[in-house]
Amino acid sequence: MSGLDIGVVLVFTLLVFTCGMSFSKSGKNVKSFFAAGGALPWWMSGLSLFMSFFSAGTFVVWGSIAYSSGWVAVTIQWTMAIAGLVIGLFIAPRWQKTNAITAAQFITERLGPNTQKIYTYLFLGISMFTTGAFLYPVAKIVQVSTGIPIASSIIFLGVLILIYTAVGGLWAVIVTDVLQFVVLTAAVLIVMPLSLDKIGGVSGFVAAAPEHFFTLTNSEYTWGFMVAFGLYNLFFIAGNWAYVQRYTSVGSPKEARKVGLLFGGLYLISPVIWMLPPMIYKALNPELTGLADEGAYLLMCKEVLPVGMLGLMLGGMVFATSSSVNTTLNISAGVLSNDLYKAIFPDATNAQLVRVGRISTVVLGLITIVVALLVPNMGGIVEVVMGLAAVTGGAMFLPPIWALFSRSLSGRSAVTITLLSLTINGFLKFIMPHLLDFKLDRAMEMTAGVGIPILLLVLQEVLARMGSWSTSESQAYDDFRASQEIEPEVEASGNKRGGRVIGMGIAATGVLMVVLAIISLQHLLLVAGMGTLILILGAYIIYRNRH
Repeated sequence: MSGLDIGVVLVFTLLVFTCGMSFSKSGKNVKSFFAAGGALPWWMSGLSLFMSFFSAGTFVVWGSIAYSSGWVAVTIQWTMAIAGLVIGLFIAPRWQKTNAITAAQFITERLGPNTQKIYTYLFLGISMFTTGAFLYPVAKIVQVSTGIPIASSIIFLGVLILIYTAVGGLWAVIVTDVLQFVVLTAAVLIVMPLSLDKIGGVSGFVAAAPEHFFTLTNSEYTWGFMVAFGLYNLFFIAGNWAYVQRYTSVGSPKEARKVGLLFGGLYLISPVIWMLPPMIYKALNPELTGLADEGAYLLMCKEVLPVGMLGLMLGGMVFATSSSVNTTLNISAGVLSNDLYKAIFPDATNAQLVRVGRISTVVLGLITIVVALLVPNMGGIVEVVMGLAAVTGGAMFLPPIWALFSRSLSGRSAVTITLLSLTINGFLKFIMPHLLDFKLDRAMEMTAGVGIPILLLVLQEVLARMGSWSTSESQAYDDFRASQEIEPEVEASGNKRGGRVIGMGIAATGVLMVVLAIISLQHLLLVAGMGTLILILGAYIIYRNRH
């Protein structure tokens, strides 16, 4: 990387950090710190949901699969689009109607406090592995681009992320997510045509690509895997506590529906754009082996981007990928503060709860850093992400989703199904290969991961109806539904300010791109034109959110 690229990374880091820290005084109470006041604009929440989900693996996990397997990586991500559309139509509005700040609060009110405690401990334990898996790709990107040791990158970036998340709360997460979405979309729209030009256009790419590179599935990622992974994505996006926060933080069920539909719509289009660069790099350089293919995306960017733009792309990648880290840190801290600490100390003031939330963010962030350092010893990021998905996805997130619709599901049944599913899936994943010398392939592993909790929940429903569910369980459900009729208080005062901060960040990025185009003079029209469009967009957002 050139000195200009490194300078751009530092400038963009400062910009994102400043935007996040500008909300240091916004967390006056639990609802403003963990739910942005409960009236977050749907488009902000939808873009944040997209960035929080996609960024964990697009550049490293899915980029690695795109390099090695081709169009299969796009097919995998289209399952996320279908999941988003289903969630938008049926599940997100249900979450918003619960009037809960967190999924843990819903579990408490619907299934009981003892059930909530068990799910909380499970969620926090699993979250440390998922956030560690999210932080690792950030450091991998920095290592590929700069040569900085991956351990040093993990520690520095982890500390930076936990600081602004601890200070700014959900508003800091939302604003930086939207800024990163605009920056990365612009950068990739520059990378894609330059990558095609590098290999001689579409015809040159098709001619140089490996055989079967454009098939929808392959022997590892079969149609069976796609169906199972699609169900996993449905449960994960609909039930992961960090993503539920995006549905509950908007002002109405209609707004929550738009959040899910925006997510699904973006995932119909974006995988094609995002996955082409690492696929093209396979045709240019098919020699990457082992874990080296995790850096294919950045290596393609280094081939084609003009000086300075590589730094902006790297900065966008780093903070977009870190979006999943700050999202999970924020909701995990919310659970500790609002659902555990408050249960122990019911008279705690809002100031005390916010303080506990900030301290929790720091502690959880430090644990995340340790886990990220261990990812290479766990078989690489693809193995970690897919393994976590198979073992925990359906088991952890499907029972609470089921409770949104079922009158008969009790807290005891939900916990039993979750623990039994985790035990069986854990045995199949970790013990059976050593004990019986037999390992499930990727498709069967994912099918078992989502199929077992589905079968157990259906069986529970059938048995409950055959024996007629208990009066106490149906009454608990009726009481919960009655509580949903009470209109929650919302605090929309932060929306205009959040919009202005987003607009200023986007406008500053547009100015930076125009300056880089003038300095480098490479692909001047393309880069300067994109920068001008971003500057106009930022100015428009500022205008719409003026006092």
